[in-house]
Formats: sequence, C-alpha cells, structure tokens
Amino acid sequence: MNITIPNDFISDRKPLGSSKLPPPPTRTIAPGDKLPPARRAHTPSSDEESGAEEGGDDPRMLLPDASRASRRPPTLRTPKMHVPAYAAQVLVAGTRVLVASHHHLRCFDVARHVDVPIWVGDTKEMGVRDARVTALEFRAGSAGSVVWAGTKEGHLIELAMDSGEVIGSKFGVHAGVVTHIFRHRNAMVSVDESGKVLVFEPTAVSGSEVPSLTFTAPRVYRIAEKQEFVKLLGGLLWTSLRSDTNGSGPTTVPIVRIYDVFAPGSISRTVSVLPNATHHVGAVTSGTLLQSHAGFAYLGHEGGFISIWNLAAGPECADVVKVSSSDVLSLEGVGTRLWAGGRTGVICAYDVSFRPWVVTNAWNAHSGLPVMRIFVDPWSIEKEEKLSVVSVGRDEQMKFWDGLLGIDWIGNELLKREREFSTFRTINVLVVSWNVDAAKPDALTDDSANLTFLNDALTSVSPAPDIISFGFQELIDLESRKMAAKTVLLGGKKKGEEGKISEKVTSSYKRWHDRLVKEVRALAEGYTVIHTESLVGLFTCMFVKNSERAALKNVAITTIKRGMGGRYGNKGGIVARFVIGDSSICFINCHLAAGQHHVRQRNADVTAMLEEKSVFPSSDAIEESLAYVGGGDGSMVLDHEIVFLNGDLNYRIDQRRDAVISSIQSGDLEALHTHDQLLKEMKHNRGFRLRSFHEGPLTFSPTYKYDRRSNEFDTSEKKRVPAWCDRVLWRSRDPERVKQLHYKRYEANVSDHRPVSAAFAMTVKSVRLDAWAKEKAIVEEDWLGTLVELLADAREFYVEQALI
Repeated sequence: MNITIPNDFISDRKPLGSSKLPPPPTRTIAPGDKLPPARRAHTPSSDEESGAEEGGDDPRMLLPDASRASRRPPTLRTPKMHVPAYAAQVLVAGTRVLVASHHHLRCFDVARHVDVPIWVGDTKEMGVRDARVTALEFRAGSAGSVVWAGTKEGHLIELAMDSGEVIGSKFGVHAGVVTHIFRHRNAMVSVDESGKVLVFEPTAVSGSEVPSLTFTAPRVYRIAEKQEFVKLLGGLLWTSLRSDTNGSGPTTVPIVRIYDVFAPGSISRTVSVLPNATHHVGAVTSGTLLQSHAGFAYLGHEGGFISIWNLAAGPECADVVKVSSSDVLSLEGVGTRLWAGGRTGVICAYDVSFRPWVVTNAWNAHSGLPVMRIFVDPWSIEKEEKLSVVSVGRDEQMKFWDGLLGIDWIGNELLKREREFSTFRTINVLVVSWNVDAAKPDALTDDSANLTFLNDALTSVSPAPDIISFGFQELIDLESRKMAAKTVLLGGKKKGEEGKISEKVTSSYKRWHDRLVKEVRALAEGYTVIHTESLVGLFTCMFVKNSERAALKNVAITTIKRGMGGRYGNKGGIVARFVIGDSSICFINCHLAAGQHHVRQRNADVTAMLEEKSVFPSSDAIEESLAYVGGGDGSMVLDHEIVFLNGDLNYRIDQRRDAVISSIQSGDLEALHTHDQLLKEMKHNRGFRLRSFHEGPLTFSPTYKYDRRSNEFDTSEKKRVPAWCDRVLWRSRDPERVKQLHYKRYEANVSDHRPVSAAFAMTVKSVRLDAWAKEKAIVEEDWLGTLVELLADAREFYVEQALI
C-alpha cells in the first residue's frame, strides 16, 4: 500500500535540534560570595498536584462536598418524552406539554399519553408558510393557557394551549430570528439576534390588564447583538457574549451586560464576573434565582463555575464558586436547592447554605449525555399540587422530577426512626494490609517478628474477629515482565466453587492463600473463606466466622484496574462486599499510583474506584434496598452503609528525608502529620473522595521504605523519604456504628514495607419489615403536611418573581 504524504506537511516539519532554544539560565557570583542553593528541576508541590483543579486553599475554588449525595433519581413521572435536542422548544404547564420543532407544534397531556398529542399544528396553517419556531413562552396572566411563539423569520404568533387555535399575530415585527421570549408580571418581552427588544405592556388605552399581541403596540429597546446568553432575572435582562471578556491569560472572566428594559431610556450596566478573580471563568451558559436566598442571582459558566450576584448592589458579582471539573450547561433554583446540569448527563442539587457548598443529590438524568436545559413549571403547584422540574438532554428526552425531593425527605426521616424498626448487634472486624514486595510466605523465618506476625495479627482482637480481611499488594514482582504478563492473562478470572482459589492463578497467590488458611484454622474459632481474588499483585482473602456465615447474603467480589488508563492491573483495587443482616459492608484492597509527587494521580485512582458504575449487580428488592444508603442499589461502592479501605495508598510525607528520619528517631511523629499527603488532602481538599472517610491516629512509625530484613530506611541510591504508605480507612453512614479497636504495625521485615492491621467493633442492623412499613406510613403522612407548607412557600416565591 502506497501512502502519499502532502508536501505542506513535510515542509512544516523541522529537523530535530534545529529550533533555537533559549540559553540556559546563568548566575553571576562575586568573589567571596556565598554560593546560592543549587537549582532544582521544577516538580509540582503537593499543593499543585492536589489543589490545582480544586483551587488550592481558595475556599471559593474547593469543589462541593459530594460524599453524602443521594444518587436516587427524584422521578416525578415515569413516562419520558422525545424532544429533538437542538431544534425543539418546550413549554410545560401541569400535565400539558407543548413541543415545537421546526414548523411543527404538538401538544400532549402527559397524564393520559406521552406518544399521542391532543393536537398538532403547523405554522403554515397559522398564516406563515414553513416558518420555524425558535422561541416559546406563556403569555403573562394566562395561567398557562395562552402561548406566544417566535419564529426564525421574526414573526410572533399567539395561540391557545388547549386547542392550538391562533389568537393573534404580528408578522415581521422582528428583523431576524426571535431568540427569546419572557414574561414578567403583566408584560411580555421578545428578543431577536440583532439586539432588538420589544416590550409589550398593557396600557390604559387597551383596557386590558394583559398585553395583546394584536392590539398592544410594543416599545422598542436595543441591546448588543448576537448575545449567546439572555435571561430575564429579577425584572432585569441579563446578557453575555462568549467573546466579551475582561482580563487576560489564565484569569479571563466574562462580561455581563444588564438592562432594565422596563425603564424607558435606561442604559445598560456592564459588569465583570469577579474582576479580581484568580481563575479563568468560562462563558455564561445559564442563570436563575433561588427561593431560599432572596436578593441574589446565580449564573452558570463553562469550566464548572457558578457566579453569585448581589441584586441590591447594582447588581454586582459577589463571588464565584467552582462546582465541577466540567461545564455547567443549565441551572435552576428549586426551593432551597440550586440544580445544575452538566455534560455528563448528571443533575446535581446544591445546598448553598454552607461553604464550600454541599451536594445533596446527584443522579444520572440523561444517560451520560449533556443536560441542555432545566426549568421549573410553577403552574404544577396549583394544577397538580406538586413542584415539577423539567430537564431536556442531548439524549432527546424530556424528563420530569420532583422539585421538593420528597423521596429523600421521607428517607431521611425514616433514618431518624431506625431504632423503632431495627435491632442491632456488634461484630468484630479485622483488616490486615501489607505490601509484601513479592516475598513468599516461607520467607517469614529467622526472626520472631516474622515467625509470629500472622498469629499476632489474628490474635490482636478480643473476642476473636467475626470478619477477617487480608489485603496484600505486590504478591508478584511488578518489575518482572514475564510474571506480570502471566498474571494479566490468568489472574482475576472467575473462581470455580465459592471460596476456592482458581487453579490458574500463579503459585504466589496459592502459597499465600494456603498459608492464610492454615493460620486461620489454627484459631480456636471455626472460619470459612468467603472471598479470594487477585489482580496483578493484589490479593484479597476474606474469612467469616462459621457462626456468622448464615447471616451473609449478596456476597460478591470484583476488580477495578487503574494502571495505564484502566487497561492494566498493576495499580487498582479489589472490591468485595456482602450484606450481613440488613447492613451492607464493602471492603477495598488497593494499590495507588506511586511517586513522591503523584498526589493528583492517587486522588484520581481513588475517585475512579469510588465512582465506578455497576461494580456489583444492582438490587431492587425492598429488604435489600434497606441495606444500602444514598439512594443507591448496591451497584456502587458508596452505596454501602460501611466501607473499609486498605492498601498501599502510596501517599508520602512532604518533607526532607533527614528531617523525617530525625522526627522518627526522636519519637515526634505528630510533627510529620502536618506533612502527610493523605492527611492534608482529607483536611484541605474538599473535592477529595476520601474526605468522608476516617482514619485512626498514626501512632506508629512510617511503614515505607525499609531495606529488606533490616530496620534501616532505604539506603539505596534513591534514598526514598520514609512514608505512611500502608493505611486502613473506613466510612460509615452513622459514625457511631464503627469504633476502631486498634491501628498498629508489625515488624515482619521480609518486605520493604511493614504490615499494618486495624480492628473494629462494627454495629449491624436487622430490620423488622412490618415495623418498618408502619413507620413508613407515619412518615408519609407527615410528608403530606410538610408538602402543603413547601408548596405554599414556592407559590409565594413565584408570585413575587411575577412568573405566576
């Protein structure tokens, strides 16, 4: 096959080394002057690695805490409607939905059928042939019964929502595409792409309290042309253009132009989004007001920012908050929550009362595709006694959500009453974590600490542990390509009979498996292996006391690869879970990215494992759903009530090697805590996914890196800084349900890591379904009373905003 390379491609290439590079930096040192410190190649500090995308210590740039967010969709209606993603315009009033696409209009009653419209219209039947509808809005004062439609050709048409009958029209009233129509109090506003704004207000001469498209003469107002964002908020017209920015380089911020179109002769107010911003804030995409925070407006931006505007001060931008690493495409204030839609199809509901903000809900609304629009239907309050929120996505689906999040209110109230329908008991859990550095179990010789390590760990809990989890890393030599390749091909396969290790795994895994079984069998209590799994050096082996075996259900184990972009298992995790009684427990044994400065990569590894979709099979059974939290179905890690995480997390200490060793030798371990990368991330990085986890005090010396069969820290050429790489953390929905009994290290020295163990007293529950159903009925009755109050407050807000 001949391949022709264009000449222009060849001519643009430069010979290697031909480009002129700047000369190396020089320093002038006078005779006798003290030599300055040697220059070091720039390596990102831990703050740069971990905080750059979260904004470092700037509290405005810290991502909201999403660790307790419910991912249960607050579905209001099961039926979904097909809506063309780009061409369609949508209006909703109660159960009536109007969809306009090109020159077609269809009206549906979703209470009856979402596929069969109650009427179908065409603009050519309305007097304008092939006119494309580009904007829709309900006429002021019509209670959702009369619609104004704007077209690409500059026409305005008024029609009845129930029948599609044309009530009035103004042909060619705009010179170009009608991009937006708004209602405010008893007035209507239409905007076209040329910047022409028409304000329709009733006059004493018209004798009507609402504007008539046919008989009301509009007042003309001019704004800048081709505005990409236009929204009427608080009686003011807000606009912004992508190319209209302030600042330069990494701190560019968009300019917002605000017009008082209801004040004849008024001029625009031009303001920047936080002129002293230290971060690039993207173009404005959306805007809204929030019922619980009167006096403020919120604008969504590309780049994942939301700007906050003080209406009484101009308006002027008061603050900017980073909420996502992706763009905010749609934004709507709903009750006390700010709803935002992004490119991944997820809608997040933020509680903005806290700083940083808190994500209370986050659910996949549109199958992983962008959420193009979110809006509230205020007429649903009176027409349906609900607060309906509508979203439209790139998946061409329109969906309906409960704006009051009633299912979460009921769930939270039930949690407060859990003791009324549950019984509780305490079981002991032992987690042992060790990076064995490819050592074999028969290497545990020559030293008493080696000989007794496993027995010491197993007998460190009294009474004997009910659950034992061994999580090892680097059971094979990851530097050996032959061994690693063999494990990639054969490791991590499905097991045969439950609890039996696969015959295809390498002898290294089998040796450790057999040794652990032997040590556990030597205990007075009887145990059963419930899990074994391997993943390129990672090995998990879990035991349950025979007396507890019958209480276990939904037992599952799987692997998550994180090496080479998720294709290779040299880094990653083994995730195991089971339900005991009605409490779901998850164990993660992981090996994160290595390297002194790779904090961000380690954080990304953690995020990927905790946010991995469909890790386990989902569950729809009522009794099983009671075991999971956060609206989850058990398919994700954080759906589980209690999560234990252990492994070689590889977080290091950001301090000089000699200073670290000096602190260790003097016993001043607390001096090292402030420099420990994991502790810093948990304290300062609000977007860190382990922030909701707990860890016991680090009262033992760093566990890495030692010379083998020695108590000396790394004496190789690299002389690595000692670190607490080996950790055990936990998370519980109710912090009182997990009490740490010990957190310690052992002195087995056949590896360059020291092993650690953590023991816990864990409280598990059993639900009495009849008692639960009784309490649920009481809570649902209470919700009906709360619903009336919330709807009354919402209606008052939308009346104040002149939307109903």
